Amino acid sequence: MNTQRLQKLTKEMLAHGVDGIAVVPGPNMAYLSGIHSHLSERPILLFFPADDDPAIIVPNLEAMKAREVGIPTDRIFDWTDEEGFTGAFQRACAHLELADYLLGVEALHMRVLEYELLKRYAPGLQIAHAEPILMALRGIKEPDEIAAIEKAIAIAERAIARLIPDIKIGMTEKQVAARLRQYQLDEGAEGIAFGPIVSSGPNGASPHAVPTDRPLQSGDLLVIDWGCLVDGYPSDITRTFAVGDIDAESRRLYETVKTANAQGVSASGPGVRCEEIDTAARDVIDDAGYGEYFIHRTGHGLGVEGHEPPSLMQGNMEPLSTGNVFTVEPGIYIPGKAGVRIEDNILITATGYRCLTSFTRELITVG
Repeated sequence: MNTQRLQKLTKEMLAHGVDGIAVVPGPNMAYLSGIHSHLSERPILLFFPADDDPAIIVPNLEAMKAREVGIPTDRIFDWTDEEGFTGAFQRACAHLELADYLLGVEALHMRVLEYELLKRYAPGLQIAHAEPILMALRGIKEPDEIAAIEKAIAIAERAIARLIPDIKIGMTEKQVAARLRQYQLDEGAEGIAFGPIVSSGPNGASPHAVPTDRPLQSGDLLVIDWGCLVDGYPSDITRTFAVGDIDAESRRLYETVKTANAQGVSASGPGVRCEEIDTAARDVIDDAGYGEYFIHRTGHGLGVEGHEPPSLMQGNMEPLSTGNVFTVEPGIYIPGKAGVRIEDNILITATGYRCLTSFTRELITVG
């Protein structure tokens, strides 16, 4: 267990008035305990009481993980496939006296299965959202977290530099994506942060397009959004390329987004409200006459999850803090024609910001 993180967690739980939190397998469990597992038909639930040691409901085949991170034996409620998990839930709820609890749970991760079992065996249990508590911890990145993100960025940028000379007119989006995946692994990534978005021509008008068998054509704008994992932390970068000769309107789209990206990045700093960064980027695109085609927020936090707070969007008055890491990724998406997005990863420092991504934002021609 990370003692420093648990001390911060206890402080936040007390400040939010909850008696404890419970997390399921996923990013929060790994962040707080070092236990890496995945949601499956065998439920696992890790409890962090505000005034006691952690406890866990876990299948016996994974109980070793709990012992290895220091959870006391009498607080490991394990179960076998033959006996099933309901007995473990019943024992844990009674031992922890959860019927008297206000328990924070992960609204975005906990399943109905775990929720119903908790309510069944602790009928007086009250539930609260744990996200404000967890994000208060995770939002401020520690030095080792920043180092992992920086390494993931460096690997991703080396991979795209290798890929660019390979891209040829006639290659399909799927072929480009497959090569980019492999290059990131070749350069030292432990995994891919997400399936690369490779979208050309009219396909680029969908921000979350999935690579298709469409061949690249001269005149296309080509959007590539990619990233990899290092020590569980992602990079998330987007660049847009010209395939062969492109028309003047496509160049104008590109230059508009490049300026919007620069304005959003330069607006960053400690104490700046999230909305202000969105406004700085959005105003550029609005002024150029493309406002209706900027159809998503300007950015999102980056950490143990590829998308996490803070959210850089209108209406979010949350101020940025030293240690926040997030993306700035304005875009223009014109249905039936093209899309452009340029995305960088930003760290808030005590005196301003540091752009962690360094790959050029000048328009590169491929093909």
